[in-house]
Amino acid sequence: MGPPAKRRCVLVLGGSFDPVHQGHIALAACFRRLLEPDELRILPAGNPWQKTRGLKASAQDRVEMARRAFAAASMPVVIDEQEIRRTSISGEASYTLDTLRLLRDELGPDTSIAFLMGADQLQGLHTWHNWQQLFDYAHICVASRPGFTLNMADLPPAVSAEFGKRIGTPEQIRNSAHGLTCLASDLAVDISATEVRYALQHGGQPNSLIPAVVLDYIQQHHLYKN
Repeated sequence: MGPPAKRRCVLVLGGSFDPVHQGHIALAACFRRLLEPDELRILPAGNPWQKTRGLKASAQDRVEMARRAFAAASMPVVIDEQEIRRTSISGEASYTLDTLRLLRDELGPDTSIAFLMGADQLQGLHTWHNWQQLFDYAHICVASRPGFTLNMADLPPAVSAEFGKRIGTPEQIRNSAHGLTCLASDLAVDISATEVRYALQHGGQPNSLIPAVVLDYIQQHHLYKN
């Protein structure tokens, strides 16, 4: 018998992508280095329930910005529009748990699914819909950006307790399907979509904040103008 088949690993990066910025690119690149995945799955949000003020760009524009931003990634990339399709039909809020459940059905029980987030999202994880069930479908991989801590003592107690008992190495993440956490502290990018939109609305040229291909698309389609 030959060696066992290598377990497939898929990185999942969800977000509003309103617009895509260098923080998104850096987060994916960080875990590409750590996990050497087979695929990056980009999931533009449909109707994220915590975005009370709504999305500024259309679903079509956000998908196209994501497509352009990640076209040069050094791994296969899939732009997954499932949340947009679901919410366009139902009109209801989209939840990460539902998305990961459907991804698990699609990718099978053995694929390592690594759901990516920044440390600022981790600090609010306890407010997500049925957040503890996320581990039934994926690993949660978190990278720190300046101004946010990955110190377990500084997290909400429920999040700290859950993460503390699940921390795994990149190798363990790569070689299991779900249920672990991975913490990376070398994400030296501090960008928010709000900051990017503000610059665009006030005539700025945020060349260092967003990929050139995304800025070109925004300018061509006159997005984020007052």
